Amino acid sequence: MAIRRILGTRRGALGTILAASLALAAPASAEEVVNVYTTREVALAKPLFDAFAEKTGIKVNAVFVKDGLAERVKAEGAASPADLLMTVDVGNLMDLVDQGVTQPVTSDVLSKAIPANLRGANGEWFALSMRARVAYASKDRVKLSAITYEDFADPKWKGEICIRSGKHPYNVALVAAYIVHHGEAKAEEWLKGVKANVARKPAGGDRDVARDILGDLCDIGLANSYYVGLMRSGKGGPDQEKWGAAINVIVPTFQNGGTHVNISGASVAKASPNKANAVKLLEYLVSPEAQAIYAQANYEYPVVPGAPIDPIIAAFGPLKVDQVDLVAVAKARKAATDLVDKVGFDN
Repeated sequence: MAIRRILGTRRGALGTILAASLALAAPASAEEVVNVYTTREVALAKPLFDAFAEKTGIKVNAVFVKDGLAERVKAEGAASPADLLMTVDVGNLMDLVDQGVTQPVTSDVLSKAIPANLRGANGEWFALSMRARVAYASKDRVKLSAITYEDFADPKWKGEICIRSGKHPYNVALVAAYIVHHGEAKAEEWLKGVKANVARKPAGGDRDVARDILGDLCDIGLANSYYVGLMRSGKGGPDQEKWGAAINVIVPTFQNGGTHVNISGASVAKASPNKANAVKLLEYLVSPEAQAIYAQANYEYPVVPGAPIDPIIAAFGPLKVDQVDLVAVAKARKAATDLVDKVGFDN
């Protein structure tokens, strides 16, 4: 039975289903299934699930949820058919843990494949891919080979920075990482400095930063790495290809630190009826084959050291991942959001 029908009478107002029940080709017995709830896009997730099903014969029933993932699983309780919960942003993973809808698992495969700072110490969450918060800079007007996140508050950039809302999860996580590095007082000072340098009201999306650099509205901005792959590959259309061609990418670091990354990841659901298959899927997702799909389909950085990176992303140069505790970053999100409001960053 398709999982959509299984859940049809339970979901109520608990989140928005965009698409459900991918009918995967691999035949499987009634026991050989794994039920996945995910906020990831179909275009990325389906190739991964198809490849896993073909390799193992385990059918993947996927429910694509736009929001309310943790609340949905919590409301379903012990009757939930969910086995694996996949989402983006470390904060969303922490929400799953905090809502009590995950369970710890032990796997030598996962422990060996994923660096310790990219998985929960107790095995309740695992990063599967990374996206870095990088600088987009005008090819014509900015001559830089390196920059720090702290530099974005330098008055020399006054009127030259484009950035999306400070309340967007990408920027909230960056501010939270800044708090972990420097403390709230320094983070507030930095946010005021960045706000003083913006060329326009923080808004739009990351790709709009490249668009506005091409349009000479600003010279530099902060945005995610994988959008550059989407733009330069032409997948987003000819206009976005021009935006991507107009910028250089500089991979910033924190002073005395590394580059801020956020993650996609997964947890085994607390009530998982197919736990063994959920762990098998997790282990597949950190295999060389699956890590290559993450890199090719969505231009994300693999979490497994040495796994291939798409050439567009590899051209940015080496990625030195910041080693701050991602759990600490997730816990600092509330303070980060409060600072964004306090300094009126989006006003």
